[in-house]
Amino acid sequence: MKQLLQEFRHNPLLWLLVFVPVVLATQKLKPEAHTMLFVLSVLAIVPLAALLSHATESVAAKTGDAVGGLLNATLGNLTELVIALTALRAGQYTLVKASIAGAIVTNSLFMLGASFFLGGLKYHLQEYNRVSARMQAGLLFLATVALLVPSVISKVDAAAAATIIGKLSVGLAVLLLVAYALGMLFSLKTHRELFASVESGEASEAPWPIGLALATLAGVTVLIALVSEVFVESVQKAAETFGMTAAFVGFIVVALVGAAAEMASAFSGARKNRLDLSVGISLGSASQIALFVAPVLVLLSYVLGPTPMDLQFWPGAVTMIFIATLTASLVTNSGRSTWFVGVLVMMVYLIFAMTLYLLPPRTL
Repeated sequence: MKQLLQEFRHNPLLWLLVFVPVVLATQKLKPEAHTMLFVLSVLAIVPLAALLSHATESVAAKTGDAVGGLLNATLGNLTELVIALTALRAGQYTLVKASIAGAIVTNSLFMLGASFFLGGLKYHLQEYNRVSARMQAGLLFLATVALLVPSVISKVDAAAAATIIGKLSVGLAVLLLVAYALGMLFSLKTHRELFASVESGEASEAPWPIGLALATLAGVTVLIALVSEVFVESVQKAAETFGMTAAFVGFIVVALVGAAAEMASAFSGARKNRLDLSVGISLGSASQIALFVAPVLVLLSYVLGPTPMDLQFWPGAVTMIFIATLTASLVTNSGRSTWFVGVLVMMVYLIFAMTLYLLPPRTL
């Protein structure tokens, strides 16, 4: 506990944790103040992300960057899952699908590119385990194929699509979950030696005891989930105030806020020359969204949603996911990175963001 208090004293960013009770209290007292709640929820998630980052680095110091990256991606994606579940219960399937597609693209392009850029500003050349990156890119490609099929069927034969899209989506969801489970078995059990970290990074400055780190991870994850519920309830009205469309909000805003915790850890790892952790969080989180979160939401929609949700995304979303997967696969193929590689990857993301802001799709 003493180490946790020291972190509060030495890291001014954590002082923003005061906004956590403020946003929860405001939500109870002024639930109609959507713009204020939106701003407060974002301010509350930022310090929680920083706290989660330090705790995850402490766990990674004990378990290795591969497991640490997987753990951070899993806990970070709980935020996105909570946001999507809240929208799912409200029947906002446009926001759900846009947030799924946006999370995949944001993690595999913006988070990965920014990690390369920030790490490259400090180190001339950085290296990481390309086997792990190839596997995550392969899982993303599999998910892209699964998302592409319903869209293709709906364009080729609209009559047939109306009757089979629902059943096909359930079948695809089950296949993706099986592929995700087998991928974890492969990387963490049967062939874990292939995913060993490149030993070139700096150690964490002050790693916490494993008990404190795990307790902090659990507590912060719960707080992020609570704040995320406030965020998703206010984001639509706030978006209208700021002149943003539903597609842009789901694809860009929700994805960036939902991934704040993972970004903090990924960027910190890159600055310490621990790109295995950064790449593991970026691509691992994207593949988790595609192969775990999206299928789970489809299955849960039969229980929680007003109507079942399918995996039919609008063609532009599938195209962006495919390009993001291809870009991530190309830039991680060598196992080396520089700051300019990060710039190129982020430029692809900014092209998507600008397009969505200026010319959003009508339907998802």
